[in-house]
Amino acid sequence: MPLPKERIYTTEDIYALPDGERAELIDGQIYDMAPPSRKHQSIAGELFTIIKNYIRSKGGSCEPYIAPFAVFLNGDDRNYVEPDISVICDRSKLTDKGCLGAPDWIIEVVSPSSRRMDYYIKLFKYRTAGVREYWIVDPDKKRITVYDIEHEDVQDYTFDALVKVNIYPELSIDFATILPMLG
Repeated sequence: MPLPKERIYTTEDIYALPDGERAELIDGQIYDMAPPSRKHQSIAGELFTIIKNYIRSKGGSCEPYIAPFAVFLNGDDRNYVEPDISVICDRSKLTDKGCLGAPDWIIEVVSPSSRRMDYYIKLFKYRTAGVREYWIVDPDKKRITVYDIEHEDVQDYTFDALVKVNIYPELSIDFATILPMLG
């Protein structure tokens, strides 16, 4: 007797979710998303503000976005993610729906429910899709893991560190200044 075929989902299924439900789609599999905590939102908001202000001050052409922002990683209908922060330097990838293809830089703030997804599934997917730099900010472990995918390097930092941005050599983010704002 043949095994039943596993269902392959598409972005059409993502858009058909009931209001208020969020999910991501990787290789045709749906992964539900829990609502983020206040701390998660604070960290993502602070990082986004620092990045946006830096790009603006330098007259940069890259565009930062904060979740929920649709990223169609492979430009297909089987891969849809909403990174906490996406920085896209190739504006031809931007549409009214989001980003078609890999952003240059992605930051994910880990939640207890997203740990496996952020550290394993998304890391692999982002690497193979062409993301140049991927940060995992882990509030529980008080650690930032920076994957400089473009140069095949990985660095770990603590929450009191000055973290260098690889796609912007002049930018470093001082996490020690972010922590007091989390209250």
